[in-house]
Amino acid sequence: MSRYSRQIKLTEVGPDGQKKLRNAKVLIVGVGGLGGPAAQYLTGAGVGKIGLIDHDKVDISNLHRQVLFCESDVGKPKAVVAKEHLEKQNSEVQFQVFEEPLTIENVENIIKQYDVVLDGTDNFETKYLINDACLLADKPWVFASIYKNEGQLSVFNYKNGPTYRCVFPKSTRQNISCEATGVLGVLPGFLGTLQAAEVLKIILGVGEVLSGKLKLVNIMQASEQTIKINKRPEEIAKIRQSGIAPVYIDCNLKNKEHWYLDVREVFEQPKPKGKKVLNIPLGDLTSRHQEIPSDQEVFVFCQTGKRSKNAIEILKNEFDFHNLKNVEDGIETIIDG
Repeated sequence: MSRYSRQIKLTEVGPDGQKKLRNAKVLIVGVGGLGGPAAQYLTGAGVGKIGLIDHDKVDISNLHRQVLFCESDVGKPKAVVAKEHLEKQNSEVQFQVFEEPLTIENVENIIKQYDVVLDGTDNFETKYLINDACLLADKPWVFASIYKNEGQLSVFNYKNGPTYRCVFPKSTRQNISCEATGVLGVLPGFLGTLQAAEVLKIILGVGEVLSGKLKLVNIMQASEQTIKINKRPEEIAKIRQSGIAPVYIDCNLKNKEHWYLDVREVFEQPKPKGKKVLNIPLGDLTSRHQEIPSDQEVFVFCQTGKRSKNAIEILKNEFDFHNLKNVEDGIETIIDG
């Protein structure tokens, strides 16, 4: 018990609380700027089983905010590398790795294995997926979101409290990622640590859980406020009656005669319609490059134009493609509406 002696001394923990932590199972969706620090603190606290789900690989641009990783990890699968580092921190914790995206096909089966879900994602589609699956499985989940210097934090579906859809009943058209807007690395670290604290309070059954409230922080203004969230029973009833409602936003291309290559992840919206649109995520390009026409001009796009530029470099250098054109400012420039 010497490993946990400092927290066992707390009346809110004690030996019984430490046993609760040892028996708890927490799923972390996204092991990046939010999920990485949260995983480190939950591992240190002695949570018995931690699931790590992330299908992405470590990139050099991640390292300023994803402090669980180091330079030698670049190019390696995040979930696998995270497990390796966390096992060195605490060998008593059991880790389960899911090197795949969370989808409507696997979400219910994965989430039912855990007591609490921690959201470390950066897209609205997956947050709705987590929300709906947790609602149907009666599991609480800890939400966080960041934008430039601002962050949001809450706990949803805790003891019949409000859900994500009570606050955000409709999805926005476009995700706003760190890639597009930038972020100071300490912000997701700060929010991820607060998420870990909420998870620990839920497991221990102590303190005031941030359910029915939304915490707003701005690190540049050193400001913080908490607003009340009202429950919307009609939004909850929709999911209970109809099941998971994935977010799909269709759109039309301005020019349907061109070939297009969408290198975004499968969950990213909106989705252009057309017979000449190829959907191959950046991480799958090397294994699926033969699907891309090499004798016609192909317009490569993502959300902002950065990943598509990277995709073109990969396809040109590794597979000798010379017919690819980058959509500089992302998908919004090639669709109607």
